[in-house]
Amino acid sequence: MGLFTSNPLPEPVGDSAPPVDEHPSNIAATLENLRQSADSRITHPRRFRAQQLRGLEKMLDEHLQEFLEALEEDLGKGPTEAKFSEVDVVRAEIDYAQRHLAEWMDSDSVKVPLALQPAMAKVEPRPLGVVLIIGPWNYPLQLMLAPLVAAIAAGNAAVLKPSEIAPATSGSLAKFLPLYLDRRVYAVIEGGVDTATTLLAERWDHIFFTGGEKVAKVVAMAAAKHLTPVTLELGGKSPAVVDNHLPATAKRLAYAKFMNVGQTCVAPDYVLCIGDSKPLIDRLAQAITSFYGKDPLTHQDLGRIISRRHFDRLLAMLEQGEVVHGGEYDEQSLRIAPTIMRNVDLEGTLMQEEIFGPILPVIEVANFEEALEFIAARPTPLAAYLMSESPRLQSIFSDRVRAGSIVHNAPLAQMIVPSLPFGGVGASGMGSYHGKHGFDRLSQNRAELSKTTVVDTLSAIYPPYSWAKRKIIDRLL
Repeated sequence: MGLFTSNPLPEPVGDSAPPVDEHPSNIAATLENLRQSADSRITHPRRFRAQQLRGLEKMLDEHLQEFLEALEEDLGKGPTEAKFSEVDVVRAEIDYAQRHLAEWMDSDSVKVPLALQPAMAKVEPRPLGVVLIIGPWNYPLQLMLAPLVAAIAAGNAAVLKPSEIAPATSGSLAKFLPLYLDRRVYAVIEGGVDTATTLLAERWDHIFFTGGEKVAKVVAMAAAKHLTPVTLELGGKSPAVVDNHLPATAKRLAYAKFMNVGQTCVAPDYVLCIGDSKPLIDRLAQAITSFYGKDPLTHQDLGRIISRRHFDRLLAMLEQGEVVHGGEYDEQSLRIAPTIMRNVDLEGTLMQEEIFGPILPVIEVANFEEALEFIAARPTPLAAYLMSESPRLQSIFSDRVRAGSIVHNAPLAQMIVPSLPFGGVGASGMGSYHGKHGFDRLSQNRAELSKTTVVDTLSAIYPPYSWAKRKIIDRLL
């Protein structure tokens, strides 16, 4: 079996594959084994990559119920929301990569200057090697596997480090993924801070991190020791500017904000309402009631806060303004009702930190210009939303606002378009992925030039440089 021959998927062994021991020496040994396999180029052929993508898809199909149960255990997610926001998003990425993999892998021919002709030149996407993917807890399946799709498509080996704060999902990934992907080049390593620290001390060809700014700085510093490139998918306070009070505006904002109980990196973090905010607040309250009923704390479609620490952090934010809808909470279940606030303290944590919970501050501004200035005075967000039917305002918003993505009238919708890049800028991160953007991010675009030596057409540029040669060089270059 040659290096360019694809290998069949490994057969399942018992109920699960043996977990990777978290001891540093075992982690180093696992990485060394993966690197040797990657160096042998088994991940390079298109057939192998397509086969692994099919394996990932098959895992999601055959163990859908187990993953949904894990997400419910970790985050209280109902099965419908968990399926479309976690599993279906990954399936769409897999499908898109399968349909476009051949064209992504094709090299691009480029023109060669007259001085070098005859010659051929091309740009060819090549695998980077071994990628470390560190995932977050808020979408512990989607944000672990979507980067993996990019890594597989680009022909890389990968180590996955799921979040220990979502242990059920982490355990499910560690159990099932080795049964469907080639264990020689893909591994799941579970653990906490010590495990992450050990992993970051190793040399990688790329590190893909999704999480908060504080940990991202640690990741970037560790990567710098080996000059390892990084992709940092962070968050920030994504604003929503409202220029109309249509019922659809309130429903779309409420849906985008309170899905996953607000624990979404691109959720609207606050609303800047142009003019009187009362009509908007009334419609937001109506939308919340229509979604989650009069007693949202017991509604099956409202999840829970991930931990007591985050729950207490959010309760402190409820004291930093006037609660005009919601505000109820249950300490035992770690649930907080979807809440709307106004007259908030702009210097408190509510408006200085990413909320990452079911609290939506509504701030009145006098005009559109004031809204733009409010956004510009703060760190760059991962997304910025404008709710307006005015093409003029949409154009100004797109031109003036700096953000990872700009969306008009459909917050969160950008996340389900595989052909759009997803990523931040400045404080909200660096690098982007999804679709071909992920393939490109985890590939080396290698330059390649070929020229014959049978006829030496470069003799005109060799020294010594006579007057005639200088004239020729001037014309060629």
